[in-house]
Amino acid sequence: MEIYFDNSATTKISSGAKRKMNEVMDLHFGNPSSLHKIGLDAEHILDEARSIILNTLGVQRGTRGELIFVSGGTEANNIAILGSVLAKARNGSEKILTTDSEHASVSAPLEHLEKKGFKIVRVPTKEGEIDLEFIKRNAQGAILATFMYVNNETGALYNLPEAFKIVKELSPACVTHADCVQAYMKVKFTKKSLGADLISLSAHKINGAKGVGALYISPEIIKQKKVVPLFLGGGQEENFRSGTENVYGISAFGEAAKEHYANLDKEITQMSRVRSYLIEKLQNTEGVSLNLPKNSAPHILNMSIIGIRSEIALHDLSSKGIYVSSGSACSSNTPKKSTNPLTAFGLDTKMADSAIRVSLCPDNTIEEADYFIEALKDTIAKRAKR
Repeated sequence: MEIYFDNSATTKISSGAKRKMNEVMDLHFGNPSSLHKIGLDAEHILDEARSIILNTLGVQRGTRGELIFVSGGTEANNIAILGSVLAKARNGSEKILTTDSEHASVSAPLEHLEKKGFKIVRVPTKEGEIDLEFIKRNAQGAILATFMYVNNETGALYNLPEAFKIVKELSPACVTHADCVQAYMKVKFTKKSLGADLISLSAHKINGAKGVGALYISPEIIKQKKVVPLFLGGGQEENFRSGTENVYGISAFGEAAKEHYANLDKEITQMSRVRSYLIEKLQNTEGVSLNLPKNSAPHILNMSIIGIRSEIALHDLSSKGIYVSSGSACSSNTPKKSTNPLTAFGLDTKMADSAIRVSLCPDNTIEEADYFIEALKDTIAKRAKR
């Protein structure tokens, strides 16, 4: 039996998305910037996917510039952060708000800006709650506020609507950016309910193809030119992201978004059911300490296996055909272990080093949860004897 519990790292491409991508490869292979029929057909594929994704964000009559296609969540976050700072910075020492538990695709560009003199103010997120009082004390004068909606390690669901409301009240000109890579099609939200000027999305987190993402840019930001491009060239994506678009992957992105959107309530219920079952069965299990945020997305459960390093637990489970994570997959290629979100959550270094993450998809079942629980207990028992 094989159980894939690492859906926050990536998801399997859906049959519908794969079918759509193959159809586009066969029939609509043109360059969408070409003016002949084959090129125009490819352009239509982009517009179709763009309309689908905008609709899932509650934007009914969006323009092309409101949703730009990029290579993934990392690029979307970098354009949002660096593009808005380049557009607004005057003296290079302006204030930027973020949290202390961001994904590397947000924290790394901010560290780059910090070295250049920008003041990066990190909002505490202890126990999975964004500190709104801290934001009230520090938002004045900020040019950018960039917060993740769902933490990729703990599953914490941050109160971004209230956070952005506070920011806008204290700094009306501040650009607000939400990294929704882990929230999209896992948590119900719209552009309006979230209150963000910029929203980052990624296709491979929702059963689309890898190498595709999107950045929503509100009309006000476009009109006021508060974001500038990082790539210069042919002017694709309304000059925000030059380079020939990945039409195949974008078509699959649109199809995957459409599939999830049509079944979102049912999918959230199923993931919540499996997660709640895991919590119920594991909360009194010897050797397991659940790292539970006060508010959580339905698909992520983080736990520390006391006395066992996460890599050891991961390999033991993998040998049994169970695939979980010992941290963000995007951080596994760097020497610095991805424990910052966990220590920000409130764990000490030892507990953070023994943490594993289970991340679900709507296809995961109670039977799989039972198999995982027994395998985890076996790992704990075996290691205790050594």
